[in-house]
Amino acid sequence: MLKAEYVKRILQFNRPGGTSRGVLYTKPCRFIKIEDSAGRTGIGECSIIPNLSRDDRPDLEEKIKEVCLNINTYATTYHTVLIDYPSLRFALETALQGLQNNDPHVLFPSDFTKGKQAVVINGLIWMGTAEAMLQDIDEKLSLGFSCLKLKIGAIDFNEELRLLQHIRKRFSPQTLELRVDANGAFSPDEALGKLEALAAFRLHSIEQPIRAGQWEEMHALCRKTPLAIALDEELISLSRLSDKQSLLNFVQAQYIILKPSLLGGLKASEEWIRLAEESNTGWWATSALESNIGLNAIAQWVYTMNNPLKQGLGTGRVFRNNIASPLKLKGEQLHYNPLAEWQNPFEKKHDEQ
Repeated sequence: MLKAEYVKRILQFNRPGGTSRGVLYTKPCRFIKIEDSAGRTGIGECSIIPNLSRDDRPDLEEKIKEVCLNINTYATTYHTVLIDYPSLRFALETALQGLQNNDPHVLFPSDFTKGKQAVVINGLIWMGTAEAMLQDIDEKLSLGFSCLKLKIGAIDFNEELRLLQHIRKRFSPQTLELRVDANGAFSPDEALGKLEALAAFRLHSIEQPIRAGQWEEMHALCRKTPLAIALDEELISLSRLSDKQSLLNFVQAQYIILKPSLLGGLKASEEWIRLAEESNTGWWATSALESNIGLNAIAQWVYTMNNPLKQGLGTGRVFRNNIASPLKLKGEQLHYNPLAEWQNPFEKKHDEQ
């Protein structure tokens, strides 16, 4: 028999995180602990991004309580009956994986969890003033990142072009890979012109240039684009296999971005990977502002997928009250130190809501 409990925490950003949807100062998350009759435990994170996660709905708290009360039923049915709660599915999946492994934090044993190998990640540049973004860029470059992802779409487009020009004057495409993420900020009418301007800086790709749901416009853009397009938010609303296939086959983007906590978990992400490979579409994984609990699960999983591209994982440093963990960033490499200890997220040592 299983029993489950959860606790809610409000993560506090060290510095406000700018996106095309606004500025984030805090972010809610729930940790779910599942325990079996032998005393083994697993911990998962239900991580919600306001106005983006499908789970960002008024009944989420009641649904989590219901799931915990009826965990023995949901433990075998969650992938199908919780289709509209992707972050909750991710939490249950990872908690059950840790329970199965008899270790709540080592979900996928590998050379990564043994501390022998690392996951190479891109450096993320948050939206902000041109001066703040330039400072972030210089800091990331000094740390040794060979791939940067810039959030664009919140400040003047010409200022963003000047930032890219500043980088390219110092670093060639062979030395530094550049990705940009528009989060759907461009209108369909202006998107192609902006992509042509961005392509002059020999970027790797652009994520979600126009908002999700405009398949006809995205298809036309992918046919004409001088710059590889990666679908991100476009994936979040889709849960049926046929809809996923239709998206990939119709839009024909060059890449898709996998965010497990927004897509329904790791198995759900693996379904996207299989479909992407069938349609000759590239992919990489990205965390979505999870605490170190969720980040750890994604990092361990993506290491086992043997994807050669740099992953879009967080570093654990964005929140001032994050869960202390063995995850450490060395340059552009995310490492797991098996000798380091985890902080218990159920201990009341974190900022409450």
